Amino acid sequence: MRASRFFISTQKEAPADAEVASQALMLRAGMIRKLAAGLYTYMPLGLRSLRKVEAIVREEMNRAGAIELLMPVVQPAELWQETGRWDKFGPELLRIQDRHGRDFVVQPTSEEVVTDVARGELRSWRQLPVNFYHIQTKFRDERRPRFGVMRAREFTMKDAYSFDRDRDAAQRSYETMYQAYRRIFERFGFEFRAVSADSGAIGGSLSHEFHVIADTGEDAIAYCPDSDYAANVEMAEALPLLAARGPAGKALHRTPTPGAAKCEDVAEQLGIALQATVKSVVLAVDADSGTQLVLLLVRGDHAVNEVKVGKLAGLADTRMATEQEIVEWFGCRPGFIGPIGTLRPLRVIADRTVANMHDFVVGANVPDFHYTGVNWGRDLPEPEVADIRNVVEGDPSPDGRGRLAMCRGIEVGHVFYLGTKYSEAMQATYVDEAGKARPLEMGCYGIGITRILGACIEQNHDARGMIWPDALAPFEVVICPIGMDRSPAVREAAEALLDELLGAGFDAVLDDRGLRPGSMFADWELIGVPHRLVVSDRGLAAGTLEYQHRRDTEAGSVARGEVLQWLRQRARR
Repeated sequence: MRASRFFISTQKEAPADAEVASQALMLRAGMIRKLAAGLYTYMPLGLRSLRKVEAIVREEMNRAGAIELLMPVVQPAELWQETGRWDKFGPELLRIQDRHGRDFVVQPTSEEVVTDVARGELRSWRQLPVNFYHIQTKFRDERRPRFGVMRAREFTMKDAYSFDRDRDAAQRSYETMYQAYRRIFERFGFEFRAVSADSGAIGGSLSHEFHVIADTGEDAIAYCPDSDYAANVEMAEALPLLAARGPAGKALHRTPTPGAAKCEDVAEQLGIALQATVKSVVLAVDADSGTQLVLLLVRGDHAVNEVKVGKLAGLADTRMATEQEIVEWFGCRPGFIGPIGTLRPLRVIADRTVANMHDFVVGANVPDFHYTGVNWGRDLPEPEVADIRNVVEGDPSPDGRGRLAMCRGIEVGHVFYLGTKYSEAMQATYVDEAGKARPLEMGCYGIGITRILGACIEQNHDARGMIWPDALAPFEVVICPIGMDRSPAVREAAEALLDELLGAGFDAVLDDRGLRPGSMFADWELIGVPHRLVVSDRGLAAGTLEYQHRRDTEAGSVARGEVLQWLRQRARR
């Protein structure tokens, strides 16, 4: 490739509304151009990297035995009504009508369509297992599109769907996809973690997210540096921090705490550790029989995990209790409430650590007072105990192999075991050996193709621009000739080098635009091409080329005859 025959349009400054590094750098490098909020045109440079992402994903999906098809972007509403997601999905689902007034959606995902394919095509156990995938445009009507391609409204995703005869077979398919995803992200050259995760709106039980580690990541990840354990904070198990409950050592006492509505203020007033206080959080459950309140208790330095709470029996649909409801049930405004002496009986759930505490402090249900010296069994009934809090740095790892650390991650892939959630709703069945109709067991596996680019840049950039791994770079190698327009020797050597690199399988580009060295180097550092070779009269006289990797701070030299071997040693091939 010659730069003069390609389209390169770099900018010195990023738009003022660019929020993260990847958004600013992709716009500056001319990889994307904004059309409207959350809508981007992929320019030639960006499209080259996008196609490389797709190629690696496609190769590994095929290697894992998945079969590619292509499902429509626009889907009939009837399928979404069958599964109930027409009403449940929310405003992110873009609903449209055709000229006849029939309802359709612009797909955010394809569970309904692929299940419709399966119920029409998969009839016998002999056809199983099968895994269909496609790489297709998706649309989610984000309320506030942001972060460039990482939270755009229109995006490209690879989604795959496995169909099996029973749970054991479905979990084997799940494991196959899990390993395929690991190979994909290893080939990308990412630092990543596969973490246990919540299934969210898709549904299902077994679930892992794949996160690119980056300080700008939206998700908090708990991991153990001494093992392979990693989980989204929403799912990380919080073990009790006290092995057993100690004996009561203090008398129960209602203690003045004027104005201390937060545990931190209570601890400071009483001169005690924050870890000796217990925080009260009140949720409401609305039912046909009326509203019931639930009191959650976590240690003063901990936070309630709403995802964990939502998985407890009877708490799938909750909301925060209103101040009026709290006053009616506790006789006191928020900030001083607790489990002792409530006006109405209610369900009390204590975190595992709180359940093992003794002589602790809780609200007294009286303004400006807290109870001190509180003990289970003596002062209040034994509670229901559950893991309802977020883990924090230093907690014991659930696998028993060390302490948890925390990092930020950008979710770029997600694998789900769906079971029969969609097949039962849409009556997608197969006939087993005994001639009995059974629902298909399903799995769902997604990779954000366009999001990969943003996540890669967030993990790999510096003050000069992007730093692409070899596998995803728009070009692997750039040849920068000095004075090519003035020196026939430089021109001839640069063109010969381009032919040699292309013949050896390197995706190389020759910058023949005639720019001055400083401008030429700055462009390619911004674009992030990993390998740069400089051809000059001085180097040719010495029989060398100047070489610099994008991560290097200084250039070195390599003998002209050894350049291919040199690149092969340094390139991630």
